[in-house]
Amino acid sequence: MRIAFYAPLKPPDHPVPSGDRRIARLFIAALRRAGHDPFVVSRLRSFDATGDKTRQARIAARGRDVAARLIARWRRQPHAAPHLWFTYHLYYKAPDWIGPAVCAALDVRYVVAEASLAMMRAEGNWATGHRAVAAALRQADLVIGLNPADRDGVLPFLDSPDRWAALPPFLDTAAYCGAPHIPRAGKRLITVAMMRPGDKLASYRLLGQALTQLLDLEWTLEIVGDGPARRDVATALAPLGDRVTFAGALGEAEIAERLAAADLFIWPAINEAFGMALLEAQASGLPVVAGNSGGVAAVVADGKTGLLVPPGETPAFAAAVRSIIEDPKRCAALGAAARRKAVRRHDIAGAADRLSGMIALSRPLRSA
Repeated sequence: MRIAFYAPLKPPDHPVPSGDRRIARLFIAALRRAGHDPFVVSRLRSFDATGDKTRQARIAARGRDVAARLIARWRRQPHAAPHLWFTYHLYYKAPDWIGPAVCAALDVRYVVAEASLAMMRAEGNWATGHRAVAAALRQADLVIGLNPADRDGVLPFLDSPDRWAALPPFLDTAAYCGAPHIPRAGKRLITVAMMRPGDKLASYRLLGQALTQLLDLEWTLEIVGDGPARRDVATALAPLGDRVTFAGALGEAEIAERLAAADLFIWPAINEAFGMALLEAQASGLPVVAGNSGGVAAVVADGKTGLLVPPGETPAFAAAVRSIIEDPKRCAALGAAARRKAVRRHDIAGAADRLSGMIALSRPLRSA
């Protein structure tokens, strides 16, 4: 099946790495594994971070122009038209101005993955984006949810609950080493996260505050990531001294190597959707300590593959990290269970099968 793939927040070939870009690439890989032919149909970014209505109007106009050109092209060349349009990550700051128009004009199925909608955005600087997302959801033949926390906001805009389908976040677990870790007194902690202002920086600050309560224990922390808030992150972790090393931004293979050498993944996850880094860590056989926000609980099984604590609570986070550092057998058991769960529930092979089945059931395929 020919599938037009569109990621309005960030195209899958964008030069700046992020979890969003990673998931877009994984969806394309899963569709290909399932025997489909996905192609990036547009690289137009509809993202507006500041609530600039003039900018939003300009982006919307560009989206309508792109849609008009695609409609005209595929009417002239119907054999080249997609059988299905797949939009990844739809929310009020990054609406889809292209897919709904194309699908309505050409009778193409419209599928969305990872959509969210909050009524608090119905008014204010992003109201236009909110309305566009609501309209797209009403038109969608299928909405695939990676984060269970998004379901309640999306369902009221679907004409049937059957148009919502849950899909656990996924990755290629074969790319990560699930070998048992070497027991040692000094635990190697690791964090993989971008350094951005806002929630990421808030998580780094909580991380620094929590670890200052654990200086009586033997541990080191490696930070993998970079970004515009690097200086603020370094300041937040400065009280930890030379226990912390900064590896900078690394490629996927290098991250897998660093995870394989660690013992425990820690991340406060303030306002985290679900966190691909948490899944990568578990695929590497690492237990996780994280804040229980957003869809994190859909990735980390509390008490089985790691420990979840109330988001934003520094003492609880510190206590959870301490409990694992002080119990090597528990650390090993949680890590082994994390690897098993990642392979069983979150591997790309199973995701490809489920994804293909969902698409097939969304509605009858138009004639090629």
